[in-house]
This record gives sequence, structure tokens and C-alpha cells, in this order.
Amino acid sequence: MTEPADLPGRLRALWQAPDSAPVLQVDGAWVSWGTVRALADEITRSLDGLGLGRGARVGVLLGNWPESIAAILAILGTERCLTVFNPLQPAERLAGDLERATPPVMIVPVRAWASSGLAEPVERLGISLLHTSPEGIAVVRAGRADAAVTAVDAPGVAVELTTSGTTGPPKRIPLTYRQLEASVGSARGHMKPGGGERSWFEGGVAIVSVPLVHIGGLWGALQALSDARRIVLLERWTLDRWLDVIREHRPRLGALPPAALRTLMNADVPAEDLASLRALTCGTAPVSPDLVDAVLERYGIHVLGVYGATEFSGAVAGWSLPDHRQWWAKKRGSVGRAFPGVGLRVVAEDGKVLPTGSSGLLEIRTDQAGARANADGWTRTSDLAHLDDDGFLYIEGRADDVIIRGGFKIRPLTVREVLEEHPAVAEAAVFGLPDERLGQVPVAVVELAPGAGPIGEQELRDWCRPRMLPYEVPARALTVPELPRGVSQKVSMPDLLALFAEQGDDRGTRDLRV
Repeated sequence: MTEPADLPGRLRALWQAPDSAPVLQVDGAWVSWGTVRALADEITRSLDGLGLGRGARVGVLLGNWPESIAAILAILGTERCLTVFNPLQPAERLAGDLERATPPVMIVPVRAWASSGLAEPVERLGISLLHTSPEGIAVVRAGRADAAVTAVDAPGVAVELTTSGTTGPPKRIPLTYRQLEASVGSARGHMKPGGGERSWFEGGVAIVSVPLVHIGGLWGALQALSDARRIVLLERWTLDRWLDVIREHRPRLGALPPAALRTLMNADVPAEDLASLRALTCGTAPVSPDLVDAVLERYGIHVLGVYGATEFSGAVAGWSLPDHRQWWAKKRGSVGRAFPGVGLRVVAEDGKVLPTGSSGLLEIRTDQAGARANADGWTRTSDLAHLDDDGFLYIEGRADDVIIRGGFKIRPLTVREVLEEHPAVAEAAVFGLPDERLGQVPVAVVELAPGAGPIGEQELRDWCRPRMLPYEVPARALTVPELPRGVSQKVSMPDLLALFAEQGDDRGTRDLRV
């Protein structure tokens, strides 16, 4: 059959699939397409009944549940706007998010309603409410009579998605249908050039273990649905459950964020359990080249790093398996090359394009960037990077997290990499804290490797001295059993600052002589 080019059309085409086709595997059991389709149809009829048509903002408490997949199909298949709310937030924070966004309707699964804390703000704000379960809609309650008047305020926007909030308060990012279509299309060209005919929910499965509230999880679900692929939906990632899925379905390609990849390596999983895998894509956070090498050496699995952001509707660059086999030894540390349809360049602060090999600010030209692009189609990021002669991209850190200590610039990535060379350190996070005399000083929090004995702050600083410039040596270096992380498995900077304040304020950051 001929595939529609637009995302809503590709989702609507699924209505031709047989109801008996298995589409979602949840907790080891399959959910049929007929069950998912019936709930999606009920959601669509309810939204129509509330007067919320094309372009209407529809709030969804989006967990890794079958109800969420039905809601995605109903909302994006009818060109409404999916306004995402994170059920992993504490109730008070979730209520505040609802107050700021105030969609005219909220879809909340029955399973999450009691613990969500949304009853009071939904009632007070006059928001219409749909309660869903895998069996259908349990409750339809209309809110304010004027809700539909303010509903159609997101023309062309497919998803309002919050960033991970790893460096500060989460921001709600609007992603258009055009952006999502470009993202799905460029990744399809990167991984499977040429496309091909689809069968309804046959062949290999897509494993969605990243939360759907993160661009990685949502993108994975949309990619699978638009390709009519079956989805194994994990409510949360655990190594045991993930391994069960790998053993059952024997995929050639999987995906793990760096933190999960490190958990896999620490568990010393037998090679035969992973024998089907040829590659693992790895996004959401930078992956250490040492970890890439370790996985390849132990299991023969190529770890394919990708680079992207919520604002770009997902990845814009990454490694392909042929590239990794040919180039990794020479391009170790790169995040790969631009996806099809994506342009990359490096510029100075004044916008002057820099030659190959020069470090500067990364700019990207792609339809995935949406309205953020300038008149020439380029979007400036806050990432420091360089490109080599073969088009491979190297990320050197973020321009906005550079630490200036007494006038000297320090890149946290430089300090982090040195700390992670220590045999007792699994992962390090480095950031700047205000200092009355020097302006800022670098501090570090490190997660100890499994089985590592106690390591003192002075030992870590002594490790750094011969390996970096004197002013780069961290003023403080705390050790913790586990770094705090958000839903994307990135280290959470707000939580890290709170952790540092709790554990480190007994000595402050008075300059420890370097």
C-alpha cells in the first residue's frame, strides 16, 4: 500500500488494520489493535462532543500505558494538540504545571487519578475531564461552558512537551506536525534508507522503555506507530524486564540510555542473552567512549550514540551501524554524522562560520527546528562543538555551563572526563558554584563504581592535579552511591545542587588551594 506522507495520515491509515492484530505487549501480554482502536475512537467522539476540534489543546497524563497510546492516536490522528503532563512528578508540582498550561480538557487514566492530586485543580479551573481505562472511557465530565472558545489556540502544533529539566525548571516546548514528520522521516532515512512496504503489526518489535513524557519515548512510539510496528511498552525500565524482552523477541537493534547501559555492564549479563543484538542506539545524554568500547569488547555490540534535543523533535545526528564499523576507531568520541536532510555548521559568537576542526557554537539547519530557525534556516544551539573533514560531529560541552574561575574558563566536560578515568568512579557531574573571591569555582559529585571502596575528596583532587590545569581542579568533590536522575536518565542539576547543599555546606567552597 502507498504510505501517506503526513503523520496524521500515517496514523489514520492504521484504522485499516485487522482488529485481531497484536499491537502492544504490556507485562508480557498482548493488547489487540481492536482494543486500542476502540478506545481511540471513544476519545475522539468525546472530544468532538466537548466542542474540541482540530487544533484544540488536549491535556494528557501520559504514562507508559495502553491508554496513552490510544490517546496519542486519537489526538494526533485528528490534528489536535497533545499537551503532555508527567505522572512521575510529585502531586504538588503536577498541579502547578496544570495551572500554568490550563488545557480545556484533561485525559487521566483511572489507574493514576487517585495519586495524581489533580482533582482539586481540575475542578477549580473548570477543566473538562476524561477518565480512561484499557476497556474504555469511565467518566466524561464537562468543564466550563466557554472551554471550547479558548481551545483552538495551537494551530499546527502537534505536541506541547516539557524538557527534561536537567539544568533548571522544565520548559514547555511546542513541536509542530511538520517538525515531527521531518524527525520521523530523517531517522527512517538514517536507519533504513529507501523505506518499503508495510505490513500491519508484523516483523520486529519496537521496545519503548523511556517514559513517553520524554522526547525519546514519545518519538519511539510515534516512529513505531507510523511504521505499523508492534510495540513492547515497559512502564518503567528494569534490567530484568528488558532482558526478558530481548530474550523473547531477539531484536537486532535495541536502545538504552547511558545509565541503563552502565547497569547492563555492571550486571555481567551472559553474552548469549544478548546474542541477537547487533547494535544499541544510545541517546538522552552523552555516552562515554570507554563505555562504548567496553560493550563492543564484551558483547560485540556497537553502541550508536545520537545527538538531539526536545526542541529538534528528537535526534538530528548519530552513528549508523556501517559508519560505526568503519570509522569508530578513528572517530572515537564523535556523536556521528548529520541525519538525512540535516545541515550542521560551527560558528563564532558573532555568527561567522568557522573552518573544519575549529571549535565554536553548533548551528543546525533542519525542518525539525520549527520556528526557532533564523531567516536562513539555521538554529543556534548552546553546545560547543567541532566538525571534522568527514562530517563527524564532536560535542565539547555547553557554552552556557562554562565555569569562569578568576577569569579562567573551565569546561565541565574536561573535568568530568578526567574524574571518570579514576578506577573507582562510575560517573561524574561537574558544575560551577558562586564564589565571593573568584566568581565561580568548579565542584564535582561522583558516583562510585560498583564494588569500589571509599574514596576521599582529597584523593580525587590529587588524581586531577597532574592531569589538568591547576585552576581546573575541583574545589570540592563529593562521592555518592548514585547520582540523581530525571525521567530521561540524565543527571538532574536541580537535584544535584540540592544534594551538594545538603552534603557540602559544612565546608562551603572556600578555595582549597590548587
